[in-house]
Amino acid sequence: MTWNITVKQFEQYLRLEKSLSGNSVEAYLRDVRKLTDFLELRGLQVAPDKITATILRDFLEWVNELGMTVHSQARTLSGIRAFYKFLIMEDLMTTDPTETIEAPKLDRKLPDTLNFHEIEQLLAAIDLSTPEGTRNRAMLETLYSSGLRVSELLDLKLSNLYEDMGFLKVSGKGDKERLVPIGRDALKHIKLYREGVRCHLKIKKGHEDFVFLNRRGSKLTRVMVFTIIKDLAARAGIQKQVSPHTFRHSFATHLIEGGADLRAVQEMLGHESITTTEIYTHLDRDYLKQVIKDFHPRS
Repeated sequence: MTWNITVKQFEQYLRLEKSLSGNSVEAYLRDVRKLTDFLELRGLQVAPDKITATILRDFLEWVNELGMTVHSQARTLSGIRAFYKFLIMEDLMTTDPTETIEAPKLDRKLPDTLNFHEIEQLLAAIDLSTPEGTRNRAMLETLYSSGLRVSELLDLKLSNLYEDMGFLKVSGKGDKERLVPIGRDALKHIKLYREGVRCHLKIKKGHEDFVFLNRRGSKLTRVMVFTIIKDLAARAGIQKQVSPHTFRHSFATHLIEGGADLRAVQEMLGHESITTTEIYTHLDRDYLKQVIKDFHPRS
């Protein structure tokens, strides 16, 4: 058994059977390559089926010494676990060397959010007298209204807008599709953008179905959306670090604070596991503690 052959088989499995996106496949392969880099640097000629838990612990100690963050270490171990689960599934191994390896403990850092007043401040900073301003208002209303990832916003298609039903069809991680509600304000601003700006663009071939385009008629880039939001936050006088993901966090937080069911929020965010969504219950508890502090007569 060689690394080159098994890694190639793993790649084909991820692409063909798991139907993961190119970025996700590359992330998994990068995790396995880190392990092979470690073996090469240590002069260890060990085949994939001969890796032991001791070698993996030494590997994790090595990446820690390199300064890799705890989150990155956990992500790398997760990729290596997936690789060995694949080998066992294919009957190429009988025991999993990752089974007794504990993942690094993660600090559940609460994400930055904007309160409703700050959201309104940021939206009010948009210059609606320009074509780009009309588009940007529609984009940010959509981000906040539906809790989309930036990649989902950029890939949003006209053919997946169900305006009469108040839903979007979104292609999320691993190309998994889900239906997400969209609010009236977001739909109103999308209509203003489509009828007042987008219809006048000379749209590049292959980009006809994407909702949000740049002035040259091409799909927007992640960098451009990050830059737009950063500039607007500065113009609005907001001191927090604001990114497209801040709108997603704010969407989830405001729903939880309003009493929304956690499973419903999980569905809307497209989280595979509810444990990912549960971080917002921590935000909610902080909010509840603040309510008691502010309003309880004996707090």
